[in-house]
Amino acid sequence: MENVLFHGSDKIIDHPSLDGGRAHNDFGQGFYCTPSLELAREWACRDRETAFVNHYSFEPSVQLKVCKLSGAGYHTLNWLAVLMSNRVFETRHPAPREIKAYIINEFLPDLSSYDIIRGYRADDSYFDIAESFISGYISLEMLERALRLGNLGEQVFLQSQKAFDALVFTTAEYVDKSIYGPRRIARDREARESFRKIKSSVTEGVFALDILRNKWRNDDVRLR
Repeated sequence: MENVLFHGSDKIIDHPSLDGGRAHNDFGQGFYCTPSLELAREWACRDRETAFVNHYSFEPSVQLKVCKLSGAGYHTLNWLAVLMSNRVFETRHPAPREIKAYIINEFLPDLSSYDIIRGYRADDSYFDIAESFISGYISLEMLERALRLGNLGEQVFLQSQKAFDALVFTTAEYVDKSIYGPRRIARDREARESFRKIKSSVTEGVFALDILRNKWRNDDVRLR
């Protein structure tokens, strides 16, 4: 786990709080950071008058329990289940609703004992990709390829009071939106373009409805 983290915002946040974030973010209510300074600068530039990157470090003496959703022991459906259990996803059709419920029920990991969660960041372009899988437009293989090729980075999510108590604000820097705003837009455009190419080039694979019909489980060997 990196000792230095960054958080892009429209303000300086010298005392992050556990209840300060929105409830319906990717991994729930907490504090979202990144180990990448460049990504934090881009993330700060979202339709705001001002943009700052807050710098933090951890107290070295504190041992925190970290879950890496993109690492060994987890698979894409675990990440998707966490995302779908927190983000708002509405559909008028019964099949995607049933698929969403099944994925949450079968693949949602218990993350309650962790202080920090690391995983893919589901900004608008990634969430569109996740929705496309749930709605049956792309296969699981296409979803995994899109997550790898999107180049949107991982986020670090603080969810316990212990993690917040160990986090130390060090400084904040002003972000030039004229530089990093276009970079954020370009990165999002690149992710969408990569997804468009994947979507148009692959028609086979396992689709969400196959997982539902065949009753895949979390320990299914096909997910390794």
